[in-house]
Amino acid sequence: MNPYPSIEAQDRPARLTVGVVGAGRVGPALAASLQLAGHRPVAVSGVSDASVRRAAELLPGVPLVTPAEVLARADLVLLTVPDDALADLVSGLAETGAVRPGQLLVHTSGRFGTAVLDPATRAGALPLALHPAMTFTGTSVDVQRLAGCPFGVTAPEELRMAAEALVIEMGGEPEWIAESARPLYHAALAIGANYLVTLVAQAMELLEKAGVRAPDRMLGPLLGAALDNVLRSGDAALTGPVARGDAGTVAAHVAELRKHAPQAVGGYLAMARMTADRALAHGLLKPELAEELLDVLAGPAADGGAAGPAASAGGQAPSGGPGHDGDEPTGTDADAPGSPEPTGPEPTDTGPPRPDSPDSDSPEPGPHGGDA
Repeated sequence: MNPYPSIEAQDRPARLTVGVVGAGRVGPALAASLQLAGHRPVAVSGVSDASVRRAAELLPGVPLVTPAEVLARADLVLLTVPDDALADLVSGLAETGAVRPGQLLVHTSGRFGTAVLDPATRAGALPLALHPAMTFTGTSVDVQRLAGCPFGVTAPEELRMAAEALVIEMGGEPEWIAESARPLYHAALAIGANYLVTLVAQAMELLEKAGVRAPDRMLGPLLGAALDNVLRSGDAALTGPVARGDAGTVAAHVAELRKHAPQAVGGYLAMARMTADRALAHGLLKPELAEELLDVLAGPAADGGAAGPAASAGGQAPSGGPGHDGDEPTGTDADAPGSPEPTGPEPTDTGPPRPDSPDSDSPEPGPHGGDA
């Protein structure tokens, strides 16, 4: 027996009324893109001043109401709140009777599939998880960025076509992600996008300490080429002193970082060890050059503690390569340089995240509801 009501054309209007719960960086942009596809935003909820401004800019004329009122007005509801607030929000909406049978309920968390929507599903909602693998700024440029943006899609098989159709209408490209794979999927986006921001920002700070007047202009061409190369060639794109086995250069780097940026030593050693692992595994780092290099990488970290085990010259280090940890991603959602607001969820009113949940600034995709 199909547990989900039919959503064929004769059972549902061709164009949907759209509501947004959580006017963070993601929700208004998605609603605006659905409006371009012919759907009609009718209600949005948000509790911070930034949310109010964002909704007014991206969804002009759409009334700001309570979350329960959003669900009362909309056929399709976007739940774009921080990952950790999502479960309580859904439970609260279901317990208060706000969920209507046959209503499409969409969350944009990269971490979760549709199981987090189970309380609403039991009330008759149609559950969809649509995570845009994109960083959001909270401005109109986000709507343009959705063109060609991959979405991590999870939904019951009966709703798969509806989920993919909504993504396509927003200009995105659906990529099916199994429920059980969502945390790993989101961890990959966080490593690739969120941590890239940390690495690049740190590199810019170090260049400033070295006297470079425009670190962004110096790094831009290099990072663009490196990103293009790795997307095309994977580990074959590895270059630099670690991949070459230049232990003396790596030792000089560590010594300079200890003097000028001791907080960066731990990260440098960790990334260098992972780079050495991958270079060894792919035949880029010659085993005969690796022993001295790995001795350098096994040195003390910035706090004086051990930096961790290193590989032997003939094989991979025990660190095991890039790890995966649990977000959106989104979110993700590392902000692009020049973003008008700080990264992360906005300050919100106090109280439990039930129907009056905090707004989401994750792309969380991500790359958080976003960010990736």
